[in-house]
Amino acid sequence: MSAPESPSAAAARAVSVELRLELPESGPKRVASLRSRRVPLSDPADQLRLLRSVDLPDGEFESAVRLAGHEGLRPARLEILQVNLGKLCNMTCAHCHVDAGPDRVEENMDEETVELCLEVLDRSGASTLDVTGGAPELNPHFGRLVDEAVKRGVHVIDRCNLTVLLLPRFRDLPEWLAARGVEVVCSLPHYRKLNTDRQRGDGTYEKSIEALRRLNAAGYGQGDPERRLTLMSNPAGAFLAGAQASMEREWREALDRNHGVSFDRLIALNNMPISRFLDWLESTGNLEGYLRRLTAAFNPATVDGLMCRNTLSVSWDGRLFDCDFNQMLELECRPEGGARPHLRDYDPELWAGRRVVTDRHCYGCTAGAGSSCGGALDGD
Repeated sequence: MSAPESPSAAAARAVSVELRLELPESGPKRVASLRSRRVPLSDPADQLRLLRSVDLPDGEFESAVRLAGHEGLRPARLEILQVNLGKLCNMTCAHCHVDAGPDRVEENMDEETVELCLEVLDRSGASTLDVTGGAPELNPHFGRLVDEAVKRGVHVIDRCNLTVLLLPRFRDLPEWLAARGVEVVCSLPHYRKLNTDRQRGDGTYEKSIEALRRLNAAGYGQGDPERRLTLMSNPAGAFLAGAQASMEREWREALDRNHGVSFDRLIALNNMPISRFLDWLESTGNLEGYLRRLTAAFNPATVDGLMCRNTLSVSWDGRLFDCDFNQMLELECRPEGGARPHLRDYDPELWAGRRVVTDRHCYGCTAGAGSSCGGALDGD
């Protein structure tokens, strides 16, 4: 008898039955993952060393937070459990902070860890389950996680790259999500083709527009709070995100006029100086300038609304982090009492008393109008 198949191998096989993700048909590819290219910055420790090596005046984030009147960051009431189902993706975007791609078949959440997520969701009191990746839909346990959260009356967010909806196996996914009232948050760098394809790969724009049409046909983007369609934009270079409200007006008009597609809201995120974007900053000589731009634009008004204060981030293997960015840098939570930062050891009271782990990359969330998984933190 052959050895039992590992969960990661099963996930990879489930994908390859219909379409191999490395093939062009599965989705645009802008770059290869850092890991597949064996780039030193694929190591989170090397990323942190590089960030800390840059000579920045007043460059320590904790000092900036202290000057803003906070003695370190402490959690507020937990509202969001953000679950990263893995790094497997049909795309390899140039800015991706996860370094996700078709080659990341090992780091995908198994069924046991999904069950632990549901147990912690019950105990934590979180009102929102935020499901991300990679392309979270590629995880074979995506459907069960969503269904169980919906049964509990929890608001569910699916962070979708849009192009995954064009894979044959997901042709009915927009209707499936709509039937469960799942909010779909879609990555779309720009309403213009050039800026989108430059960041995400040739052909992304056309595929994204087609996916938006399918979501519209399923009832998304029509003002129904049970079918909310959110677009998420990252800048295509070493600059800060634009003013979110004015961007939303501009995008709404342009997408309707040019393509007849609609959405409910837009959120604008600064690119975090980690992973592939960090590699791009260093290779193009933009690293020091970008970090200086972030630190100079530090906005104290954003601190109270930082996502690390109301969110708990879960990695594919069940470890716990203050945010998804810390997760990618392997900066685990530090709970009170020295508890292990893992789903198995989650205790609401201990975790509520922890101090949030920060480093220089955190300036990405506090620069300008601020930036979080929910969009800008300070008004235009």
